[in-house]
Amino acid sequence: MDPLELIQHGKIKRHFRATRKLTAPKLVSHITQRAAGKEPLFIEDDDYLFMLHLLKEISQAHTLIVFSFCLMPNHVHLLVSPKGNNLSDAMRDLFARYAMRFNKKYERKGHLFGGPYRQAVCLDDTYLLAASLYIHLNPVKSGLADDPLKFRWSSCRLFCDPAAPESFVEPEFILQLLSHGRGNYEREVYSEMLKKAAGLKQGNVMEQGDSIEKFRKKLAALFPDFFRKVGKKKKIAMISGIEMSSWEELESQIENFQNTGLSRKPSEQKAKQFLIMQLISRGYKRAEISEKLGISIKTVYNILNSTVKRPQF
Repeated sequence: MDPLELIQHGKIKRHFRATRKLTAPKLVSHITQRAAGKEPLFIEDDDYLFMLHLLKEISQAHTLIVFSFCLMPNHVHLLVSPKGNNLSDAMRDLFARYAMRFNKKYERKGHLFGGPYRQAVCLDDTYLLAASLYIHLNPVKSGLADDPLKFRWSSCRLFCDPAAPESFVEPEFILQLLSHGRGNYEREVYSEMLKKAAGLKQGNVMEQGDSIEKFRKKLAALFPDFFRKVGKKKKIAMISGIEMSSWEELESQIENFQNTGLSRKPSEQKAKQFLIMQLISRGYKRAEISEKLGISIKTVYNILNSTVKRPQF
């Protein structure tokens, strides 16, 4: 079973992982990497600049699309999508070359990074938008800036300022999720979202793998109309070939599940399989699914293992 099928059948969850990474072309991933212990990754401006130089060089060499980034003093956030089957190669080159230069510059030995980088696959557009906002709000959450636009080492300005210089970073894919066909409307909306979302409590993805999913739910409650529209655009599905239901569609399916009960009709069994596999792919455990759907854990397993042909996403 290839990586895309593993996602579709709920075998690989979206939550951050350091193992079983996916390198399939066109998958959109949120990559995080952190320093070992409490060591810094960046000490001087020159260190940040070198990482950006490497990111540009490696993105071009490996045909890697960079949607957004934030370089924090002791960790890194990247939203990227490889055009080929080479995400792991690109990340290995990026972090290995940076660590080699950092250790030489500061005459240190040992591992700079605290293990392998971690990856979360963005399976739908609302999660992608939430991840980008989370990344750009990271300096505010950490007390490094009172305004994300004032933090030098992120792509935030590219999203908000129409006069920002050209860059190897490509924010348009995410901004187009907010498209309304009027001038710099998308940048205005993104800026407004940043301002309002700054007051939301955020978890730490370095410690809690489902932090962005929880943040996404808060954003959807704060901007219901926008998130409803974004969920219908299916831009990730267009480039990755993985079509997932939006969260609004899932909520409707959950309500329908609760209303139809345990009907054995093949069409309804197929719909139930589809719903449960999508919840698994989004990181829900079987016990959480049983509680959410109001059925026993045994029933969850029975539905998944039923002989109804599994739905394609």
